[in-house]
Amino acid sequence: MSEEKLEKPVAYDVKEEAEKTPATQGGVDAVEDKDKGVVAEASGGQAEGEVNQKNVVANPPPASEGTITIGEALEAAVLTAGNKPVEWSDAAAIQAAEVRATGRTNIMPGGVAASAQSAATLNARASSDDDKTTLADVLTGARCKLPSDKPATRKDAEGVTGAEMRNDPHLTTYPTGVAASVAAAARINQAK
Repeated sequence: MSEEKLEKPVAYDVKEEAEKTPATQGGVDAVEDKDKGVVAEASGGQAEGEVNQKNVVANPPPASEGTITIGEALEAAVLTAGNKPVEWSDAAAIQAAEVRATGRTNIMPGGVAASAQSAATLNARASSDDDKTTLADVLTGARCKLPSDKPATRKDAEGVTGAEMRNDPHLTTYPTGVAASVAAAARINQAK
C-alpha cells in the first residue's frame, strides 16, 4: 500500500502581513487582503484579524418615526387574540408575516414562524383546550425573534390575509387575529 503525501496547510499570518504593508486610514493602521477577505488592524503594536463580511444589522430601526412594523403588529395580536389556540391558519399568517418582515423565503429555526408551526401541530393532537398553545405563547416578544423588521404595508397585509384565508377550512380570517393586526398596522401607516 502506498502512502499518500499530505500537504501541509498554508498558514496566513495576519500580524506579519499588517507589519509589512500598513495603510493609514483615520489614524488606524489597516491592511486588507482582498483575496482572502481578511482585515487586520494594528493598535498599540498588536494586530487583530477578522473576516471581512457584509454588515448585517439585527432589528434595524423602522424606516420612519411613528410607523408600525410587522413585528409590532404581531405583538399587537397578543393583546387582541392572545388566548386563541394556534391553528394552521394562524401559523400560515405568522409565516407570511415573518417572510415579509425579513425578506427571506424560508423560515428560520427557532423563529416566530417555526414556533407557530410547531404549536399548530401540537394543538391539532391535543385533546383538551387547556393543553393547547395560544397565540400569546408564540407571539410574545415577536420583535426580538425577528432578525429584521419593516413597516407594515398594504401588500404585506394582503399577503398575510391571503395566507390565513387559504389555510382556514372556512376560507375566513379570525376577526382580531394575526391578519387583522397586520391590516390595521398597514392602514395606520398608510394614513400617515
